[in-house]
Amino acid sequence: IFRRNPRRHVDVGSAMYGFVSHVASFRAIDVIDIRPLEAKIPNIHFVKRDAMTVSKDEAPITDSLSCLHALEHFGLGRYGDPVDYDGWRKGLTGLTALLEPGGIFYLGVPTGEPQRVEFNAHRVFSLPYLRRVLEADYDVVRLAFVHDAGDLTPDADPHSAEADRSFDARYGCSIWVLRKRG
Repeated sequence: IFRRNPRRHVDVGSAMYGFVSHVASFRAIDVIDIRPLEAKIPNIHFVKRDAMTVSKDEAPITDSLSCLHALEHFGLGRYGDPVDYDGWRKGLTGLTALLEPGGIFYLGVPTGEPQRVEFNAHRVFSLPYLRRVLEADYDVVRLAFVHDAGDLTPDADPHSAEADRSFDARYGCSIWVLRKRG
């Protein structure tokens, strides 16, 4: 984000004490989250909103978007959102609507086999499944993968045989840099 210097960066649901605060240390950032924010933090413009309710017909508002370790919680009711099995899909549709064609989307989610919902916690996506869903609207610019033991592969091939096995992870993390087609 620092290098790309987008016109506007919007984050949906990422940790305020981590990623969002780091970005706010060098630029303005708009934050959308279902959880309330009481603190006033310089460079953070906060909007309380459920991303699952963003319509695919809403106008794009940004050329740069992030959602790090949040999408896997959408629809599970853990943060005051309604329980909705397809909540993550509705959220992804909403996120895609917010991003302008050609815009960059940074997405991080738990990834492993088997694909599953872990009760009262989050979803874990299989990499081939998530890749198919994302490639409907995005080109993959870059994929990084954090393996179960914490090892990082910074430039993973999303179409490799290893990716088709979710890098043999049970609970890893895929970090996507995506460009919206348009």
